Amino acid sequence: MENQLYTKRIARAQEVLQTEAAALTALAARLNGAFSLAIDMIMECKGRLVVTGMGKSGHIARKIAATLASTGTPAFFVHPAEAVHGDLGMIMRDDVLLALSNSGESEEVLAMWPALKRKGVRTIAMTGRERSTMAQLADIHLDAHVDKEACPLGLAPTTSTTAQLAMGDALAITLMDERQFREEDFAMSHPAGSLGRRLLVRASDVMHTGEALPCVTVGAPLKEALLEMSRKGLGMTAVVDAAGALVGVYTDGDLRRTLDHNQDLSGVSIEDVMTRSPRTIASSHLATEAVQQMESLKILSLLVLDEHGRLAGALNMHDLLKAGVV
Repeated sequence: MENQLYTKRIARAQEVLQTEAAALTALAARLNGAFSLAIDMIMECKGRLVVTGMGKSGHIARKIAATLASTGTPAFFVHPAEAVHGDLGMIMRDDVLLALSNSGESEEVLAMWPALKRKGVRTIAMTGRERSTMAQLADIHLDAHVDKEACPLGLAPTTSTTAQLAMGDALAITLMDERQFREEDFAMSHPAGSLGRRLLVRASDVMHTGEALPCVTVGAPLKEALLEMSRKGLGMTAVVDAAGALVGVYTDGDLRRTLDHNQDLSGVSIEDVMTRSPRTIASSHLATEAVQQMESLKILSLLVLDEHGRLAGALNMHDLLKAGVV
């Protein structure tokens, strides 16, 4: 009995997915010049793309607006019922309206049309009926027709909303390509996301500076360097000359090597045991570059130089993990 229930559930789920997949394949085959005209209209828009829809189409419209806005096309969602009660003031003459409705007869959306026409707003309708009122009123009609809903009752919007969402994605990605939208542009819209952190955070943003930067001068006894390393907790210290120029670095690994060769550390100078010409990174470089360098060299810390080649700070892998760039 349990196996029969399992088989029935899987079969139903597969039927839904296959129905929606078939609808998307048919949708792709029907794309025509209207889609290209819609891209032209949006690219020529001097204002913003306003996306609207009622009910389930409204939920899809809201997501499409978010996708457009994050991929280089200024867009926002307006609820049609709120629009006819004052929010139409958010829509300006230079804007373009993208309206979603499977039937093409949504009363709340159609109620917006007379005011939109008076304002001179250009319109794109995405519906499932080419002869619908909305399709006839719009400047451009995008055909999102589906043969059947995945709902066995044929009532719940399922395949139709999937088609709307996919058509919205097609618009967003085509526009993204037209605008030559790059990873760096995407990061600017997603500064709190992992991609934004990887493409925006620089070494200067996360490095230790000032009193937090471990540093001793050439000629200092090894004991002083060890105390500096212990106080600053980075597992290393920079070594500079009298003029403040970087000449070396001393790390936990160097300490282990020093202990292998010296029984008595009391008379050892940092200059005798430091690593000369240490690996560094410019403060203007992305933090992800520091990660790549550390991983390549199998090290856990890195010194940072300013634009003049002077010591500016220090990084370790923990800082980069905390910054979310790893």
